[in-house]
Amino acid sequence: MDNFSTSLIFQEKEDKIYDGLTTYISAWWTDMFEGSANMEGQTFTIRFGPQVFKTIRVEELIKNKKVAWRVVDALIDLPELGNKKEWVNTRIIWELSTHSNGTALRVTHIGLTPEAECYELCSSGWKSFLYSFNKFINTGVGTPFTLAEAD
Repeated sequence: MDNFSTSLIFQEKEDKIYDGLTTYISAWWTDMFEGSANMEGQTFTIRFGPQVFKTIRVEELIKNKKVAWRVVDALIDLPELGNKKEWVNTRIIWELSTHSNGTALRVTHIGLTPEAECYELCSSGWKSFLYSFNKFINTGVGTPFTLAEAD
């Protein structure tokens, strides 16, 4: 399967990137964040207005190396989608490694494939939020989704 996957290169150290994935999610993904993501077994919910949410369980944390999440509940209540729970039981894997220019981050969304109904919409969303993550890591200020965007 061709799961959505992409890589970013940062000049920052692994710990700053790891912290962005475990502690500062609201600074780059959505400011509508509830829960915690810095210990295995924790769950958190991200919202993108009243019609879209994902509840995610932290499955694996290897400090400065890997973050693995499983989507345990989700709703993408958009008229153009028939399957509004497509993200349920998908996994999001973040892998960090040393790179000649700093740190490489590879994200793979297992289950988000071109066959998924939301693939175009969701892969576009990932690209936008990864841009925000990159900006957050490099400048300390990301461009997360805000409730004002939902209106």
